[in-house]
Amino acid sequence: MSGIAAKAWSDKALLKAVRRSSAVLRDEFWSPQDPQRQVSPFMTFSAEEWSRFRADTPMTLTEAEIERLRSLNDPVSMDEVRMIYLSLSRLLSAHCEASIQLFKQRARFLTLRGQKTPFIIGIAGSVAVGKSTVARLLKELLARWPSSPKVELITTDGFLLPNTTLRRRRLMNRKGFPESYDSKALLQFLSAVKAGEPEVSAPLYSHLTYDVLKGEHRTIERPDILIFEGINVLQSRELPKAGGAVPFISDFFDFSIYIDADERDIERWYIERFMRLRETAFTNPRSFFHRYSKLSEDAAFAIAQGLWDNINSINLHQNILPTRPRADLVLRKGPDHLIERVALRRL
Repeated sequence: MSGIAAKAWSDKALLKAVRRSSAVLRDEFWSPQDPQRQVSPFMTFSAEEWSRFRADTPMTLTEAEIERLRSLNDPVSMDEVRMIYLSLSRLLSAHCEASIQLFKQRARFLTLRGQKTPFIIGIAGSVAVGKSTVARLLKELLARWPSSPKVELITTDGFLLPNTTLRRRRLMNRKGFPESYDSKALLQFLSAVKAGEPEVSAPLYSHLTYDVLKGEHRTIERPDILIFEGINVLQSRELPKAGGAVPFISDFFDFSIYIDADERDIERWYIERFMRLRETAFTNPRSFFHRYSKLSEDAAFAIAQGLWDNINSINLHQNILPTRPRADLVLRKGPDHLIERVALRRL
């Protein structure tokens, strides 16, 4: 067996193993085999139960605005915003207000003067699960609170290593895996935001060229709330045995959300999105994926399936799904992309 063939066989065996192990985790998270004996830090609610927590939170988005905010192939509706996102907005408002009060009390305790640092919300989940739509909806809803907070949204895409670096390190097929990010720059960005720096810059990324935009940045200026979205934002790593300080991205979060769904649904959404992009964005000659727009439908489908099986599914099971229990809130989507269940961490 050649080295390449042996590695392919090893990867397939690994994929089967992680699917088996994570399937158990997934089932037990939402449907414990023995509810009487299951000890869970989460309270779970159906979409209908969750909608009751909206109370008198007003709807501040129009149909047209919701349509503008939704992602490709993610059919969020006005009804879902009412049932899920208004309750979530109310919950986040309570957490944000509690954070402000705690800051004031701690400042009095330490006899310190200073401005409250941004409330940071982390949003994690697989590729194609709908993180971007959730992030954009929350940004608009939170900015329309009565207090009119300044809300910014940053994604981790800009913190990916440039393609030239990924190619040199032979990591192009690992793009989106932890080792493909500039972890130092990512942590420095969040640290500066949390420290209340007046201006903090984040690198920009182009989905057209599939690369970081060299020398281009976006600057944020002391937001009241920062939404930080990316597949890997809840990931931890091995701690040093000597007890040294090892910061995690999630150390800077005040609240974290994981977008969840059955893997079969995520796989289908990924492939459907790929096929739609083949007929739209990929037709641009400047697109990194332009070559796929010229393939037959069957050939393009095979490419999408291979990308899912050999990259995205492995990343989901190795690095993304294991972070789900670390979230403060888990939103579980059904086959139609609509949120069916909500899990909220107990205080």
